[in-house]
Amino acid sequence: MKNQRQVLFLTASTREAPEDGGHIGNTEWLARQAAKGLTAGTPETWHHLSRMQLPMFVDQRHTTGQYDMPSGDMKTLLDATMAATDIVFVAPVYWYSIPAPLKIYLDHWSGWMRVPGLPFKEQMGGKTLWLIATSGDRTKAQPMIDSVRLCAQFLSMTYGGELWGKGGPPDTVKTDTEAVAQAATFLVA
Repeated sequence: MKNQRQVLFLTASTREAPEDGGHIGNTEWLARQAAKGLTAGTPETWHHLSRMQLPMFVDQRHTTGQYDMPSGDMKTLLDATMAATDIVFVAPVYWYSIPAPLKIYLDHWSGWMRVPGLPFKEQMGGKTLWLIATSGDRTKAQPMIDSVRLCAQFLSMTYGGELWGKGGPPDTVKTDTEAVAQAATFLVA
């Protein structure tokens, strides 16, 4: 029997969301359309990285060579990452790359690979990494897409692919009929 999927969505936009949760950005809206295509009952976890306390990564690889188990929100993210079968980066394109909160999270992967007794790198090899992104035009997203693909490759993860939609001002992606149609089946495994 195949293990049930557990999908972790990491939203990386730094736009302020209204407290009532009434309006979400283009990228998260597209990701929520993609999530509707998951098999009914598939567990989903959503974390908004810009709303979490993410300390800057301190590179100790060539000094102490190891890291302590993280605490606080970083421990929450580590636990969610380890529990997931699929990790979906939900990231608008910022300056041809991923938003800062997602970059901080990724930098911590270097530390998690060096926590004594934590089989981070070994377990990541069994997961699938996906990217959902929006930007003004597709060519500006390519450096970010390449970066995410290389991260998956480094950890021997399966790269599930990217879903790109035309973004910009709020609700722009809703008029990108091609992206909306692709979202319906994007996360189907």
